[in-house]
Amino acid sequence: MAVTLKEVAERAGVSRSAVSRTFTDGASVSDKMRRKVEKAAKDLGYSPNALASSLTTGRTKLIGLISNNFHNPIFLEVFDLFTRGLQDRGLRPLLVNLSDETDPENSVRMLRQYSVDGVVVASSTLPPEFAKAFRDAGVPVVHSFGRASTAPQVHVVGIDNVECGRMAARELVVRGYEHVGIMGGPETATSTQDRFTGFMSEMAAHPEIKVSHSFAEAYSFDAGRREMLRLLKNKPAQAYFCGDDVLSIGALSAIDDSGLSCPDDIGLIGLNDMEMAQWENINLTTIHQPIRQIVTSSIELMVAMLDDPERYPETRIFPCSIVERGTLQPEV
Repeated sequence: MAVTLKEVAERAGVSRSAVSRTFTDGASVSDKMRRKVEKAAKDLGYSPNALASSLTTGRTKLIGLISNNFHNPIFLEVFDLFTRGLQDRGLRPLLVNLSDETDPENSVRMLRQYSVDGVVVASSTLPPEFAKAFRDAGVPVVHSFGRASTAPQVHVVGIDNVECGRMAARELVVRGYEHVGIMGGPETATSTQDRFTGFMSEMAAHPEIKVSHSFAEAYSFDAGRREMLRLLKNKPAQAYFCGDDVLSIGALSAIDDSGLSCPDDIGLIGLNDMEMAQWENINLTTIHQPIRQIVTSSIELMVAMLDDPERYPETRIFPCSIVERGTLQPEV
C-alpha cells in the first residue's frame, strides 16, 4: 500500500495541511516544518500524488507536446530534448500524435479534457492558425519550428526558412552547377513554401542557370525516394536542394539504386543536420538547424507563460549554417 499523507503527518507530528503545504509549490511553510515533513516523508518512502496536488493548486503541470510527422527521424531528437527539458523544469510532457490531422479543434478539445497547463506545437508544416486556436481557447502555447513572423499571434521559435532556401541556392551556384532543382516537402507545408520562395528568389539573380522544382508527398524517406525515382526517369538536374535531410537520404537511396553516384552524377544538399546525416554511408552536405537551442528557448517561453499567461507573443529566430560533407561537388 502507498504511504498516505496522513501517515506522514502522524510521523512528523504535524497536521495534514502542513504536509500538503510542504509539497505545494509556492505555499507558505517554515523551514523547521519543512525539514520535519521531508524527513518523515523520506523515512516512510512517501511521494506526493501529482494528480491530488493538481486539485489543490489548479495546475496539472502537464504540457501537451504536439507533432504531426512521426515518420521523420529528426523528431526523435526533438522529443528527447523536449521531454527531458520539460521534466527538468518539473513539468510533465503529454505527447500527442496528430498524424494527418490539420483541424485544431479536435486537438484543443482533447488537451483541454486533460487539463494541460500549456501546449507546444512542434511542427514546421502546420500553419500559424493551428497554434492560434489554442491561444483563442485560453491555453498558453508556443509554436516551435513555426513560421517566422514580425507580428506573431503566438510565440514562435524556429529558423528563417526563406533564408535557408537562399543559402541552399547560393551554395549550388558557387559549386558551378548549370542545372539545379529544389525537391521540396509537401506543397501545403509552410516550411516548404518558405524554403521554395527563398530558393527561387535567389536563383532569379542567375538566369544563366536552369532551375526546376518538384514536391514530395511528405517529409519522409519513402517520399524522397519516390520523388527522386520519378525525377530520374527524365533528365534530372545536376544538383538538388531537398526539403530536409530525410528527403535527401531517400533521394540518395534512389540515386544509388539507379546506378548513379552522388556527387559525381547528382549533388544533394539537405536541411536539419540530423544525426543520421553524418553517418559515413550518407555523409550529407546540409544546412544545420540549431534544434537544441530552439527547444531550450521554447521551454523557456512556456515556463514564462505559465507565470504570465498574458505575455506578449514574440518570434525568436536562430541562424543556420552550412555543414560541408560529401554530397556536393567542390566549389569552382
